[in-house]
Amino acid sequence: MERMGVFGGTFDPPHLGHLILAAEAADQLKLDQVLWLLSPAPPHKRKQHLTAYDERAAFVQACIQPEPKFALSLIESERPGPHYTSDTLPILRERFPKREIVLLVGGDSLNDMPDWHEPRLILDRVDQLGVMERPGDHVDWDRLSGFFPDIREKVALIDAPLLEISSSEIRARVAAGHHYRYYLTEAVYRLVHEKGYYQG
Repeated sequence: MERMGVFGGTFDPPHLGHLILAAEAADQLKLDQVLWLLSPAPPHKRKQHLTAYDERAAFVQACIQPEPKFALSLIESERPGPHYTSDTLPILRERFPKREIVLLVGGDSLNDMPDWHEPRLILDRVDQLGVMERPGDHVDWDRLSGFFPDIREKVALIDAPLLEISSSEIRARVAAGHHYRYYLTEAVYRLVHEKGYYQG
């Protein structure tokens, strides 16, 4: 059975750190595909101003286009919000019935899992949790096991490089007129630069 990683985010903009994490996940977890699941407006980012969804979709498409294992998914735009992972997973199961689903999350996100919306359903609806553990991350297994006794059976750790790159930092750099060119792929850089995104 093919294995599909699900890599969710707002990707505003997608950067080299995202690409490296997705590539490491594909390599280390032997994924046949990584689905970049573009979120319209995550519940935890409701107060954040986001670039328009179709423009962020163009960013992601430009970013991942050279890599055949990467694909963009816009399924969360097909229904009204709020968009919760627990609700998206059954739709993915229906779309991809013959694939194992590996949900890719960061080590910090895993620690927050008890506070997610319907976390037990998420755990039950994935075949595996791929946790991108970066240097300095500490997973509190004792606390997590108290909520989810079987969580270790679902988790596969991904050894990811320490990359101090974030979309918010890139947006701030553009707005301040600071260097940001080499944080992005050439295609995404051209879109941001030529169309004047994140200015001021």
